[in-house]
Amino acid sequence: MLAWKQWTSKRIKRECGEAGAVWQEEFFDHVLRSEESYEEKREYILLNPVRANLTKTVEDWPWQGEIEALL
Repeated sequence: MLAWKQWTSKRIKRECGEAGAVWQEEFFDHVLRSEESYEEKREYILLNPVRANLTKTVEDWPWQGEIEALL
């Protein structure tokens, strides 16, 4: 995770001109045990740019990506 965060933060800073920290120092992994847990985490992730005041709505965030259905 450390190497990925280092690589992505350097690229984001280079390509987007961002200054300062890109990632939080720590991270916490979560085991998704049920559809309910999956939906909670999905909603949390989708709302991250809204909570960070990067956009007003989830739909306005251009880098939402795709979230796969839990099998």
